[in-house]
Amino acid sequence: MVAATYHQAICFTADEGARDFLVTSSPGSLKMKPVFRKERCSLRQYVNCVKYSSKSSLCAIKPIFSSLSSINDSRRTVPESYLILIRHGESMWNEKNLFTGCVDVPLTSKGVEEAIEAGKRIRHLPIDVVYISALIRSQMTAMLALTEHHCKKVPIIVHNETEQAKVWSQIYSEGTEMQSVPVIKAWQLNERMYGELQGFNKLETAERCGKEQVYKWRRSYDARPPNGESLEMCLRRAVTYFKEQIEPQLSSGKNVMVVAHANSLRSILMYLDKLTAEEVIHLELSTGVPMLYIYRENQFIRRGSPLGSIEDGVYAYTENLALYKQNLLDEVLDEVSL
Repeated sequence: MVAATYHQAICFTADEGARDFLVTSSPGSLKMKPVFRKERCSLRQYVNCVKYSSKSSLCAIKPIFSSLSSINDSRRTVPESYLILIRHGESMWNEKNLFTGCVDVPLTSKGVEEAIEAGKRIRHLPIDVVYISALIRSQMTAMLALTEHHCKKVPIIVHNETEQAKVWSQIYSEGTEMQSVPVIKAWQLNERMYGELQGFNKLETAERCGKEQVYKWRRSYDARPPNGESLEMCLRRAVTYFKEQIEPQLSSGKNVMVVAHANSLRSILMYLDKLTAEEVIHLELSTGVPMLYIYRENQFIRRGSPLGSIEDGVYAYTENLALYKQNLLDEVLDEVSL
């Protein structure tokens, strides 16, 4: 008999400072109550405070292979859900400092370790559906991360390219289906296409074309590399897909993990955190570091990254972005004081 209620203490980094959250899950509901402590949780305390039952209701959540077309089921009323974002682990071209873009390059051994570490960080968070790009480094990261999940469900890529693909990949055992996590592949989540820069070394390209020009190609919002995509173009496809396919899942109470790339995730973060075109160019993303958002009442609440054995790069914002935002605030305050 599956337990009706599940209680688990989880520590997160958050804007409000160090705190614990008591997560209560039952059929049709998920609540997260803050529990304040006198001092910051250490990693040892975190490991000691995380307790779960193998019979918890989180392990009993049925995946949505059969319900992807009915995500607006009005019978389900869930106050909030989780959104987990992960940039893929280090790829073999990241290691070589090459422009990768849409070239399909696998992970390095370090990238594999990063993916596994990401999985350890999120292993106690409920996951109902996973979205990946069409590129192998995204897929490897997602699959490796999910091998660490405490429910031990099997991630299975949903093939709906043709009617024959749907039939041939159909799962007929309901029990097996319940122990699976659907993984949806979408080219719209692919990395920005870098055009004729793909395959070139970034430093050598900067020496040949000029540092300012290469920085403009890489970090400006609307500049395109030769025959490539601008960040604005990447944003249009990635955010449109997020709004049309992923956000409705969150609205219906599903807990979603998205494993994608620096620029497709940068685009999504621009939407989630309401960044301006000037702010987003200062945004950097660490490979293999999960970012957690709570989706509640059509709002995205940033919760940083679940604690793990690595504390570097807990959240993707860089010092440059923080400084930029602070300067903007100072300018506003100066105008108000005049």
